[in-house]
Amino acid sequence: MSHPAAPAAPAVFPKALPFIIGSEVAERFSYYGMLTILPTFLVAQFFNPTHAGALTAGAEARANELVHSFAALGYALPVVGALLADWVLGKYRIILYLSILYCGGHALLAAFSDDLAGFRLGLLVVAVGMGGIKSSVSANLGDQFTQANASLLPKAYGWFQMSIDVGAALATVITPLLYQHFGPAVAFGVPGLLMATAALTFWLGRRRYVRVPPTGFRAGLRQTLGPGEGRAALRRILAVFAFVPALWMLNEQSSSEWVLQATHLNRELWPGFTPLAEQLQLAGIVFGIGMNPLLTYGIYPALARRGLHVTPLRRMGAGMVVAALAVLIIGGVQRGVDAGGHPSAWWQVLAYCVLVSGVITVAITGLEYAYTHAPRALKSLTTALWVLTIAAANFGLSLLNGSIARGGWLAGLHGANFYWFSVALMAVNVTLFALVATRQHEQVYVGPGAA
Repeated sequence: MSHPAAPAAPAVFPKALPFIIGSEVAERFSYYGMLTILPTFLVAQFFNPTHAGALTAGAEARANELVHSFAALGYALPVVGALLADWVLGKYRIILYLSILYCGGHALLAAFSDDLAGFRLGLLVVAVGMGGIKSSVSANLGDQFTQANASLLPKAYGWFQMSIDVGAALATVITPLLYQHFGPAVAFGVPGLLMATAALTFWLGRRRYVRVPPTGFRAGLRQTLGPGEGRAALRRILAVFAFVPALWMLNEQSSSEWVLQATHLNRELWPGFTPLAEQLQLAGIVFGIGMNPLLTYGIYPALARRGLHVTPLRRMGAGMVVAALAVLIIGGVQRGVDAGGHPSAWWQVLAYCVLVSGVITVAITGLEYAYTHAPRALKSLTTALWVLTIAAANFGLSLLNGSIARGGWLAGLHGANFYWFSVALMAVNVTLFALVATRQHEQVYVGPGAA
């Protein structure tokens, strides 16, 4: 007589998840805390301290160039961190050691807030620390899952994205106020304390992590460059990720160009409430916090119940289109500024919300895609390649702003033309992405049994 099979145990989240999420909240506060005030600080402290109107455009372009150069370096270094994590040291040690270095970078920013050379050194150290751990943190999250609970991965990456948004939201509210009331040394120092908290939180979870051992340099190199699954997986992932920098070019403008644009707007949102230029970003961040669970727990499951399978590549394509709509709005705002007006900041609030709707769709999907579509030995590397798309975007924006600041051959792309160019670039990008995505072969690697 046969007996009915026992029901499968429900999938549960790994016990290490709270430590990873908690550490990410604090680390993102530290990063976005300094980044939120960085463009306006550079203009006021170093590039146009006398607030001369004739120098404003050039000073803002120089500030944007430095901000995007810093971000480009920070988002390029995850490749190095990933290779060290996957092949040599393992993710845990890379995250812990470089988190300590990251704290030192924040200390330099606070100590040299009146010395451009020392301040640049602090930015360099922060970029190394942030970039070195970036890919390993999200890949370490994926390592905690097995085939038994792999169905929870999209929700876990959704929570991971929410931790980023919560840290960014708190930083966007608090750091500009610290800068206004206590000066740059305190405003850059507090994010350093939060980074120390992030490192401590991560260390406290040390006994709960699943630690995937490094493969060794030769084995990792063989799996990456040799024939077979590794090379094929990289080709498939790179074919998708090649179209992502255009999306990040739109998003990265919102933490630099848009912030400086806000200094020229009528920021009185209602009588008696006029937020600082840096704080308008909060609208998009808070909106993203609400959109995240709505997409993960509401919209995507509802579409699936109706037989509409929203694949990762379809999500990414839709997100790119929505982000371009936001830049159309911001371009219209800039046209008003160029004409000598002071448009309402409500238009920028709307643009932030539209932008986040598109970007969060791509960001969550891309992190998941980078992890699930790579063999075990390459998961930190492919996550780093995802982060490298942000570096490429910032590098492009740095070159663009540098050309504008020095009156180079792209100098005509100032004002509203800057944003029209960005939208046109995205239109071409989405068209090509759609052609490639329809021909893309999908192969997923999750759990200990994955290659």
